[in-house]
Amino acid sequence: MLFLESTRDQLLQPLLATSGVVEKRQTKPILANVLLERDAGRLGLTATDGEMQLAVHIDASELPGEEGRLTVNAKKLLDILRSLPEGAVIRLERDGESRLVLRCGRSRFTLQALPAEEFPRLVPPEGEDAPMRLTQRELRRLIALTSYAMAQQDIRYYLVGMLFAAEGDRLDVVTTDSHRLAHCAQPLAEPLASAREAIVPRKAVGELQRLLTDSDDTVEVRIADKQIVFRFKDSEFLSKIIDGRFPDFRRVIPQGHPIRVSFVRTELQQALQRVAILASDKIRPVKLSFSPGLVRLSSHNAEQEEAIEEIEIAYDGEPLEIGFNVGYLLDVLSALTNEVVHLSLKDGNAAALITVPEDERFEYVVMPMRL
Repeated sequence: MLFLESTRDQLLQPLLATSGVVEKRQTKPILANVLLERDAGRLGLTATDGEMQLAVHIDASELPGEEGRLTVNAKKLLDILRSLPEGAVIRLERDGESRLVLRCGRSRFTLQALPAEEFPRLVPPEGEDAPMRLTQRELRRLIALTSYAMAQQDIRYYLVGMLFAAEGDRLDVVTTDSHRLAHCAQPLAEPLASAREAIVPRKAVGELQRLLTDSDDTVEVRIADKQIVFRFKDSEFLSKIIDGRFPDFRRVIPQGHPIRVSFVRTELQQALQRVAILASDKIRPVKLSFSPGLVRLSSHNAEQEEAIEEIEIAYDGEPLEIGFNVGYLLDVLSALTNEVVHLSLKDGNAAALITVPEDERFEYVVMPMRL
């Protein structure tokens, strides 16, 4: 029975999108598969690892074949399609209940097909409040400006994720590893009836970054009790959320620091990159020494090697020294695109605040190091 006849590229693009969700080390064989569903003129491809799920749909109304459902190994199907020439016509044929035959010219591949009924599909929430609506560009910016501050591994599992906190006409996105905190806000066109929060796992954040484009296309975000759903024009990404209480980021962000120094972002970034070369490998400390009209950046290591950079700045206060993990500074400077950044300080022991001119929606807090 003919399931689908299409060009190689028509099937390759949605398969590429969904294959990123497939877990490489599965506990169940069917989690290595992609679910193919043909119904009412549409072809749907769905992949899941049990914690998150991506479904992509394409118009199949003009493509020969019959309605039905099956699952097949995603990686094997992807590798076959990649190996075929661009524009090639392929045929997917069902051979009983447990085989899928792919034909292309004189090539023939027979793949195992597991029952679609066994596919562990995650069911999106129904009957919830109206979703938030943002452009893909806005959501992509929120994630880019905060994702680097997520914890890599931590027994406090709620830190290995990204907080989405929505209330009224505002969405706050926050990450922290307890040494630094990144926060960015986005106004919403339509106020929400009730406040909502969700901690999105690190892996799901990475997959979402891969899906988003720099466009004005709308993405709907819906937060439920145990899930968060992102709906695009032709796809739906769903993730379970972390069950935990995220730290109150509002209490962490410093207020009223008396010292504020302005830097040309690229100048500071390049100076830190050079100083970082000789910083100690493990904790990578760099010292900022402020004096009237000047800041000196310095680092050293166990071999008694030293790097020093000097930048002229508008500073007329008392001499001040403060140390940071240089990686924490480079992360935020790499994520920002603004020409100028502000560094607000209280003293050498208090958390510092990095902001950008004329934009109160972004804040980055970094704890100092003892040198």
